[in-house]
Amino acid sequence: MHLFRFLGRLLLITYMGRKMSVHTSPRPQLRPRHHISSSLQRLHWLPIRSRVLYKQCILMYRINCGQAPKYITDVVSTVAATATRSSLRSENTMNYCLPRLRTKFGERAFSYAGPAAWNRLPQNIRASTSLNVFKWKLKTHLFTEAFY
Repeated sequence: MHLFRFLGRLLLITYMGRKMSVHTSPRPQLRPRHHISSSLQRLHWLPIRSRVLYKQCILMYRINCGQAPKYITDVVSTVAATATRSSLRSENTMNYCLPRLRTKFGERAFSYAGPAAWNRLPQNIRASTSLNVFKWKLKTHLFTEAFY
């Protein structure tokens, strides 16, 4: 319950900051009662949920490239590393296994949320050659998903 309260406060602070940055422009186009999504597009800022996905995918990219710490790498496993799936066509993909969960609450754990976010990404984003290229493609993808 504390996480929801924290995210609610974070969302409020973020929106207030966005409104302030729009109001300090030479010609403010956002009134106090207007919706924030148009200013999000203008500022090219991602919504909170998309930012969480962005951070998870960056961490999964580092795991995939071998740049993440061992304690994070040990939490996830690839489809190819799973013994029961070693002879399937999915062995050649860069997908990660999703652990079985007993509750909906378990979907928030990184061991599930990270691989789920990674597996939903298009192949051309996952196959990026560097972290900067990956970040650029990922932000563009999440931005178009959120606003278009």
